Amino acid sequence: MSVEQLDITKEHCPMTFVKTKFALSKLADGDTLEVLLTAGEPLDNVPRSAREQGFQVLSIKQIDAEVHKVIIKK
Repeated sequence: MSVEQLDITKEHCPMTFVKTKFALSKLADGDTLEVLLTAGEPLDNVPRSAREQGFQVLSIKQIDAEVHKVIIKK
């Protein structure tokens, strides 16, 4: 199992989940994706959309005042 990283801190919705979904599509089943994103809409929408698409959100951790790390398993 591999762990990939994706930084979408400069992106805005809906591109935050579009880029996340594209990155997840390139992973093998069981791999994880660490997504760095900002608070607000991206933090609300990316984990929710990932769950709706059948992915498992393993954790959400605040890195600093604005940036969070979401770990998603394919």
